[in-house]
Amino acid sequence: MKQVFTLLLVFFSLTVFSQKGFQGKATYMSKTTVDLNAWGGDQMSEQRKKQIMERMKNFLEKTYTLNFNQTESNFKENAKLDTPGAGRGRGFRFGGSAGGSVYKNTKDGKVIESSEFFGKKFLITDKSGQPQWELGTESKKIGQYTCYKATLVKEDNEFDWTSFRRRGRRNNDKGKDSVKTKEVEKKKTVLVTAWYTPEIPVSTGPDDYWGLPGLILEINAGRTTMLCTEIVLNPEEKVEIKAPKKGDKVTREEYNAIIKKKTEEMQERFRSRGGGRGRGRF
Repeated sequence: MKQVFTLLLVFFSLTVFSQKGFQGKATYMSKTTVDLNAWGGDQMSEQRKKQIMERMKNFLEKTYTLNFNQTESNFKENAKLDTPGAGRGRGFRFGGSAGGSVYKNTKDGKVIESSEFFGKKFLITDKSGQPQWELGTESKKIGQYTCYKATLVKEDNEFDWTSFRRRGRRNNDKGKDSVKTKEVEKKKTVLVTAWYTPEIPVSTGPDDYWGLPGLILEINAGRTTMLCTEIVLNPEEKVEIKAPKKGDKVTREEYNAIIKKKTEEMQERFRSRGGGRGRGRF
């Protein structure tokens, strides 16, 4: 009898998700921790560190919405009305970058991030192909859904803002520049742990993660954790999911090079003005 019930449940789920016009909405909460020592925190008092972390809370704790159908999804940060001056963006970012969105088409294997940096819009794409997940047998409950563990080792290609801090230290430590430069330029990898549920058989998830046999409800990558806090299937208000088209098309490597160049220009302008403020332009 139990087997019959399980088969009926699976059949019902597949029927629901295969319906024409099916759409879902998931809300995620993201938290990121920061190693202040990488920013000179080793020279700060504990009280000062606490004050800085409190001010950085808007950058470190965010909520996002993922709208999805059978093959497409759009992931975007929810605006905070009480912090109009706070920086926005995927994960933890500084500088002049503004919040964007991540569009995924799992049928075509397409991932496009829409982002803005100093008032200029970009469409960031990478030819990484199907993520090579390693499926595990460990399971746990997230809300009412049974989730299974999967892991992935990928290249950490996000821009490293702490490199500017390290560069400043290298200038005060002559004779070791070449060694430390190689350490900075060495490609880094990050271990990603995902928890997905086959009960929602769509191959997508938060941020740019996808490629599992079920919706990803939790992601742990480096110092960031994203956890799904709410799911609504077939919401009354439908959202049009389509690929972004406005912006210069660049690769992740090209985008990081642009950020690096503009940030260095801002630093130089800041120093030449004796600490005055200036706004970079393209």
